[in-house]
Amino acid sequence: MDIDLILSNFLNPPILFFFLGMLAVFLHSDLEIPQPIAKFLSLYLLLAIGFKGGVSLYQSGINYQVAVTIALAMLMASVVPLYSFFILRWRLGVADAAAIAATYGSISAVTFITATSLLTKLDIDYGGHLVAAMALMESPAIIIGVLFYRLFRTDDQGKDKSEFSWSELLRDAFFNGSVLLLIGSLAIGAMTGESGKQALQPFTGDLFKGLLAFFLLDMGLVAARRLRDLRKAGIFLVSFGILVPLLNAALGLGVAYWAGLPLGDAFLFVVLCASASYIAVPAAVRLAIPEANPSLYVPMSLAITFPFNIIVGLPLYLQAINHLWR
Repeated sequence: MDIDLILSNFLNPPILFFFLGMLAVFLHSDLEIPQPIAKFLSLYLLLAIGFKGGVSLYQSGINYQVAVTIALAMLMASVVPLYSFFILRWRLGVADAAAIAATYGSISAVTFITATSLLTKLDIDYGGHLVAAMALMESPAIIIGVLFYRLFRTDDQGKDKSEFSWSELLRDAFFNGSVLLLIGSLAIGAMTGESGKQALQPFTGDLFKGLLAFFLLDMGLVAARRLRDLRKAGIFLVSFGILVPLLNAALGLGVAYWAGLPLGDAFLFVVLCASASYIAVPAAVRLAIPEANPSLYVPMSLAITFPFNIIVGLPLYLQAINHLWR
């Protein structure tokens, strides 16, 4: 792997703040980000990346490649939980396998945002429609995970079918706060274009990287605290949390190459395929698969896959794309 690319990612200030958060936990520091501030930062990042993506979409317009990219993203979000479920069934029950499969079929908005920060640092262009793809990849994985849970659980587990509300699940899958804010911000950015971009400066522009660093500081704190939960996961799930994202990235890379995506778009597409949700899916899974153990699927995505992608995955995926595209 190109050492310059590794250093470029590693020495990116937001990444260093992520490490600082983890270090604070390891040193038993009392450093803490108040929950309301952490929530604000999460909402801000979704709004900012959605709005910036909408402005980019306004500038580039909607064309065949945009439609193909979004369709392929949704296809990957549907395929990944299919094979993930059957891999997980080797060791886990139906509920846990379905929940984790949904988690890995969905995406991490923060990983995506960090990837866009890396592209910006390297002066690599990317399309705003990838933000729309990101938002639309949340729901298929949730729905497929729940479908598998309901198809494969035993009759004894299925006694509560009448208590389950598909309308509530679909509303949560398609209109949960993160998806709605992303799509809404994307639409506003696409409608207002350059004038909207100027109107929201520096809120969605110059302040973005600083607030991303602050958010990743909090994520470092949270991820390090979740590491202790991994004792319940065992070596199989720890390995799954690293190897399956690599498999997903390889599949995404092949799809992006076949579709002829530009370098920046291909990188973000691969990052989306390789990431795992720790916000939208856990919220939906708590509702739809109550038997699933959150001490498995949350630490796997947050304490294994997220740090792996941030530290190792991003430069690895970009290096592979650079090799194939240039």
